[in-house]
Amino acid sequence: MPQPHRPTRPARPPRPQRARRGGAPDRRRGKDRPRWGVRLAAGLAVAVLGSGAIGHAVMTGLDTGIERVDPFKDMKNRPQAGHGLNFLLVGTDGRDKITPADKSAYRLGGAPCHCTDTVMLVHLSADRERASVVSLPRDSYAELPEHRDESSGKQHGPHPVKLNAAYAEGGPQLTVRTVEHMTRVKIDHYLEVDFASFMKTVDAMGGVEICTAKALHDQNTGLDLLPGSHRLSGGQALQYVRSRHVDGAADLGRMQRQQRFVAALIKQATGGGVLLNPVKFKEVSSTLLGSVRADRGFGSEQMLTLGQALRDFTPSSSEFASVPIGNPSYAVKGIGSTVKWDEPKASKLFEALRLDRPLAPAAPGRQPASPPQRQPAVPVDVPPGQIRVQVENGTRIDGLGGRVDTALRATGFDTTRSPGNGASRDVKRTVIAYDPRWDRSARTVSTALPGSELRAVAGQGRTVLVIAGADYRKVVPVRPEDPHQGRFGVVTGDQVICGT
Repeated sequence: MPQPHRPTRPARPPRPQRARRGGAPDRRRGKDRPRWGVRLAAGLAVAVLGSGAIGHAVMTGLDTGIERVDPFKDMKNRPQAGHGLNFLLVGTDGRDKITPADKSAYRLGGAPCHCTDTVMLVHLSADRERASVVSLPRDSYAELPEHRDESSGKQHGPHPVKLNAAYAEGGPQLTVRTVEHMTRVKIDHYLEVDFASFMKTVDAMGGVEICTAKALHDQNTGLDLLPGSHRLSGGQALQYVRSRHVDGAADLGRMQRQQRFVAALIKQATGGGVLLNPVKFKEVSSTLLGSVRADRGFGSEQMLTLGQALRDFTPSSSEFASVPIGNPSYAVKGIGSTVKWDEPKASKLFEALRLDRPLAPAAPGRQPASPPQRQPAVPVDVPPGQIRVQVENGTRIDGLGGRVDTALRATGFDTTRSPGNGASRDVKRTVIAYDPRWDRSARTVSTALPGSELRAVAGQGRTVLVIAGADYRKVVPVRPEDPHQGRFGVVTGDQVICGT
């Protein structure tokens, strides 16, 4: 039986105003702008970006702003190259480049650690139809190879550390060497993003929409979000991906939020706001390339290739996984608690990347993919199967209570299957009556019935009462926020983005 819980307190900062998605159709006029118009715009934009001379003209000059590093210099005994492209994406603590105002607003005080805050291995398949993103915990137990310390110049022999210390001791080159040694995956390109460049890129895209099934609050970063969808600015997005103290999952929970953010970023880029507009694509590309550090082989040519590859992407084209963990608190003398990988499972994960295989293959006997127009299930905090629901018909529409009961049961709710008639038959807006002790369950039901009114009734008990009103149209599919993710803990982008 669900445990009683306190009602969620209101968020302290004002909810950010939703920005219009660049190039996206106004939902209120959706019927006047058919989907063939969007497809035509997409085709024209891709034609512009993909037509040699024009596409190159659009991207001309962007290389000049890139700060170059050479992470592959003098590297020997590297893993054998596989199929597709592998990027090592590193997020560094660059708060020294943040303005005083932003430091205060987003709680970025203190000295930068000169270490990696985020490490992701990104694989783009050879057919350019799939992107696999694997998060590597920054506290992973690692053994550094022999190297010279960048700061002190002292020569070091092999020794154990946490993974993020590789950057502090040897910069990008030692980071690449360490990751290749741990994964046996050859890195083709290196991209390094700091706090400032992250914020600028998100703002250039017009913000990114994320959704959460539960309230997120972290005093350390200032993150404060109520359940629901939010369009985050660059600074707010930085709070979201940095927060480690919103639940008991600490860094592992933070990696899941980072993956959700990357999925939302891909949706924003491929949904019409960026790739469909060559000028916007150049603006975002120039912002990104002008504020990152990259290897000498990555520039505007590669950005154009990636833009062309992403043109057919959908959220389901991306998949996200974290390295399988064997011991999340592996103690190492002189280092402290580290994250020890499950070596057999991790080896299979990285083997799949080397062989250019999907991390989340279709299950045997799985039904064909749903039509694109079908609405994806919205993530919720409480699994619907744990929520008992009684439906009443608050209107004079024959059979409405039965239709609502059936629809709620179809998306997983434990309905009584005995809908009745409400005390009033003139209810205009659907009402969800609930005991305040089960407020999270009520919010899950309200997600399935958008536009409904939540009404707290002390002492009602664990059963949630739905009084169907004249405004009822349909039940939105919902699912638990963290579904079963298979042998590698894999989720696809369409499983973690906000529903439409």
